[in-house]
Amino acid sequence: MSRTAAYMSWFYWLLTQWPSSLLLLSVVGRQMGLEVVQAIVCPRWGTPSKKGLSQDGDVIIGGLFNLYYIPSAIQQVFTKLPHSKPCTGLDLVSLKYMYAMTFAVEEINRNSTLLPGVKLGYRILDSCSRYPWSLQAALSLVGGDTSSCILTAPVLQSAAYEQPGETTGGQPVPLLIGAASSTTAIMLSSILGPLSVPVISYLASCPCLSDRPKFPNFFRTIPSDIYQARAIAQLAIRFKWTWIGAVLVNNDYGQLAIQTFQEEIRGKGVCLEFIETVRRETIVRDARRAANTIQASTARVILIFCWYTDVKNLFLELAERNVTDRQFLASEAWSTSSDLLQDLTISKVANGVLGVAIRSSTVPGFEQYLKRLHPNHRPDDEFLRYFWEKEFACSPRATQSHVKPFSSYSSSPLKTRFDYPSNFSSSSPEKRSLQKASLPTCNGTESLEGMQHLFTDTSQLRVAYNVYLAVYAAAHALHSLLSCPNRDSPLRNNSSTCSSPKHIKPIELLQHLSKVNVTSPQGEMFYFQGADIPAKYDLVNWQNTPEGPLKLVLIGRVDGFDLHLNESAIQWSTGSNQVPISVCSESCPPGTRKANRKGEPVCCFDCIPCAEGEINNKTGSLQCERCPSEFWSNANQTACMPRQLDFLSFNETLGITLTTAAVCGAIVTTAVSVVFISYRQTPMVRANNSELSFVLLLSLKLCFLCSLVFIGRPSVWSCRFQQAAFGVSFVLCVSCLLVKTIVVLAVFRSARPGAESLMKWFGPGQQRGSVCLFTCIQVIICVIWLSLSPPVPQRDLGFQGSKVTLECAMTSVVGFSLVLGYIGLLACTCLILAFLARKLPDNFNEAKLITFSMLIFCAVWVTFVPAYVSSPGKYVVAVEIFAILASSYGLLFCIFAPKCFIILLRPEKNTKKHLMAR
Repeated sequence: MSRTAAYMSWFYWLLTQWPSSLLLLSVVGRQMGLEVVQAIVCPRWGTPSKKGLSQDGDVIIGGLFNLYYIPSAIQQVFTKLPHSKPCTGLDLVSLKYMYAMTFAVEEINRNSTLLPGVKLGYRILDSCSRYPWSLQAALSLVGGDTSSCILTAPVLQSAAYEQPGETTGGQPVPLLIGAASSTTAIMLSSILGPLSVPVISYLASCPCLSDRPKFPNFFRTIPSDIYQARAIAQLAIRFKWTWIGAVLVNNDYGQLAIQTFQEEIRGKGVCLEFIETVRRETIVRDARRAANTIQASTARVILIFCWYTDVKNLFLELAERNVTDRQFLASEAWSTSSDLLQDLTISKVANGVLGVAIRSSTVPGFEQYLKRLHPNHRPDDEFLRYFWEKEFACSPRATQSHVKPFSSYSSSPLKTRFDYPSNFSSSSPEKRSLQKASLPTCNGTESLEGMQHLFTDTSQLRVAYNVYLAVYAAAHALHSLLSCPNRDSPLRNNSSTCSSPKHIKPIELLQHLSKVNVTSPQGEMFYFQGADIPAKYDLVNWQNTPEGPLKLVLIGRVDGFDLHLNESAIQWSTGSNQVPISVCSESCPPGTRKANRKGEPVCCFDCIPCAEGEINNKTGSLQCERCPSEFWSNANQTACMPRQLDFLSFNETLGITLTTAAVCGAIVTTAVSVVFISYRQTPMVRANNSELSFVLLLSLKLCFLCSLVFIGRPSVWSCRFQQAAFGVSFVLCVSCLLVKTIVVLAVFRSARPGAESLMKWFGPGQQRGSVCLFTCIQVIICVIWLSLSPPVPQRDLGFQGSKVTLECAMTSVVGFSLVLGYIGLLACTCLILAFLARKLPDNFNEAKLITFSMLIFCAVWVTFVPAYVSSPGKYVVAVEIFAILASSYGLLFCIFAPKCFIILLRPEKNTKKHLMAR
C-alpha cells in the first residue's frame, strides 16, 4: 500500500511540475494497472508528424522504422516549445524492413502450431531518425497512443491491464521491435526499462547495450559492434595497414565502434591518422569537410562507420575531387547498400570496398510477397501509395479508407497512420491533393511482378532477416507465455497461472523472451545470450562488372572472433589483386630497426641500421639482437656468421714487415760477429773481455730470432717456447752488459792505491760465471712458470669485430710479470752502474755506449707496457715483437756500431796506445 502511495505521489508531482511528461505518465499508469476515479482532462503536449501502419489482432506488437531519412535541420532556441519540420525522402531499404515485419506476422498467423488461436497484430510508426520522434512514437505504442486522457486523483484502484479513460487511442503494445540506431536503443531501453517493456532491435549494435544490469529489457538480432570492430581490426593487421583514416557518424554507433576498434589495434602497430565525424542534419557540410581531409591525408585505407545515405554524400564529394585511390573499409551499416552499388557516379570511388556485413539468409515467400504488393489491395497503406507514385509516375485510384482518421484501430483490419505526408513540401491536405492531381491515374496494370527492382530483390536479406527473426522471437515468447498445460481441462482454474492475450504483462513477456531457444523456419538455431545472439558476419567485396554497376561478392565470414577469408577472391580499389599499402613509414627492412619519431604516432618512425655485431632478420622489428660471442653480423646485418680466426701470420703485411726486420737484425748481428771474429786480435775486440762480446752478439741474434716465434698460428708449444726464448735471450743479453759494466768499474777502481787485489774477483772465469748465474735465475723462473701455469692458445672474444683473435693467453700474470721484472731489474742495475762509469778517464770508455743503449732499452720497455695492455687482438703480439726488435736494434747499434766504425773505417785508432790515451 505504501508503494502504491509513493507511486501516486510521484505521478502527481510529475503532472504538476512537467506537463510535457503527460504521455510518459499515462504509459506508466497503464503499465502499473492504475485506475483513476476523479477525472482530469489533459491534452498531450506536442504532436509531430506521424506516419504508420497497423493491423488488428489479439496481441499487438509495435514496430519503429526510419522510413523517412532526411530530417530537417532546425536550431532550437530554447525560449519556446521545440518545433520541427516534417521529414522527406522515403527510404526503400527501411520500407523493405517494415514489410519484412508484416510478412512475418502474416506468416505466423498462418502457422497452426505457433500461437494457435491467437491472432498477432502490429502497429508500425515512422521515427525519421529523430530521437524525440522515436521516443514519442515508442511511448505512443506502449501507452496506446493517447492524445488526451482523463486522470483522477487521489484515489487509486488496481486493474489487471485496463486503460484509463481516453478520448482517442489504441491498444497498448507489450513489446516493441525497433530502434534502428544505438542511440535510439539506449534512449528507449532506459525509458521503457522501468516498465519492463521488451525492446528487440534489429540494427542497434552498440557494445554498451550488452550491459544487462543497465538494459535488462533490451534484446537484439544483430551482433554487438565489438565483433565487427575486431574483425575490421584483424583485417587491418592482416594486410599490414598501419596508417588508417576514419569517418564516423556522430552518435553512439560511430563513437563506440571506433572506440572498440582503437582498443583492438592498441599495441598492434596500427594508428589512426584522423577521425572525422558527420551528422545527418548537416551531412552536406560534414561530407565536404571529410572529403577534404581524405584528399589531403596520406592514409590510403579509410574506415567508415556511417549509414549508407551519409556514405553516399561523402562518395559524391570524393567523386567530384576525383579521389579514386583510397581503399574503404565498410561497417555493416552500408557494406551491402544496393543504392551505393548501383550508383554509377560513385563507382570509381567505391570500387574495391571491403566490408563486414550482417550475415545473409533467405526467407521463402518474401520475394513473392513484395512483388504482389499493390495499392489496390492495400488501399490504406500510404507508404505503398507514395512508392507507387514515385516508381510508376501515376496516382493509384483514390479510396475513402486512406483518409480516415487514425483514431480507431478496430475500424479496419489494415490501416495507415499518416496525418499529412511529410515527404511533400506542404503539410496541408489541400496542397497534397493539388500535387497528386498533377499525376495521371494508374490504369491498374502496374505491377512489381514483371520488373527487376531493388525493393523486391531478396537474394541477400540481412537487416530484413534480423527484423524477421525479431518477430519470430517475439512470437515464440508470446507462445511460451500464453501456453498452459491444462488449458483445455474443464476442471482447471488457471486464472493465476495462465495469461490472456488481452492481459499480457510486459514483465512476464520479458522473462519468457530471455528463455527463447528455438529453430527458425530456415533451420537456424536462435537464442539470446543476455541481450545478444551468437555473432555471425559475412565479409564482402565490391567489384566491377562489365555492365557498369558494382557487384557484391562474398569473400569470407566471421564466426565470433574467428575470421575466415579468401584473399584470392578480393578485388582491391586499384583494380588488381595487389594489396594496397597504407603506412605512415615503410616497414624497416631486415638489418634495421624502428626508431620512433618524437611527438608522432608509433606508426611514424625512422629505420636505423643495426650496430655492428647485431642483426635483425625480421621486417619492422623494434630491436636488433646481438650475435653470440663466437659469431658476428654479416655486411647486411641480417645473419650471424662464425667469426674468422685472426692471428699475426707470415702472409700479411704486418707479419712480413716484422719478419723482415727480425731477419735483417739477425743478419746484421751475424755480420758484426764475422767482423769481430776477423779482427779478434785487435785491441778494439780484445778490450773488455772479447768473450763477453761474442756472447752478447749471440744473445742479440737470439733476441732477433725469438721474435719469429711470436708470428704464426699459436699452438701449445709455440706459446710456451716464445715466452721462454724471449725471457732467457734478453736476460743473457742484459747480463753480458751488466758484467761488462762491472768490469769497467772494477778496472778503474783497481788502479787506485791499495785496490790491486780487486781484479781477482772479476777475472774471465768470474765474468762467465756471473753471466751464467744471472741467466740461470731467469731459466728457473721460466721453468716454474711454464710448469705451473703456462700460456695457452685461446680465442680473444672481447674484441668486437668479424674476426676472433687466436692468441697465447697469459693464464698466470704473475709468471709473466716476474720474467719482465727480472729483465727490468738487471737493465736498471746496468743503467745505474754504466751511468756512474761514464766519466772514467779513457779514450774509448765502453760504459758510455752501455749507458746510451740501456736508456734506449728501458725507454722501449717502459712504453711497451701501456701499448701492450691497450692494443686489440693480434696487435698485442705485434707490440711485443716491436719492443723486442727495437730494444735489440738499440743494443746492437749502440754497442757495436762505434766499434765496427773504428775497426773498418778508422783502423789507425784500433791501437792499444790510442785506446789507453786519456
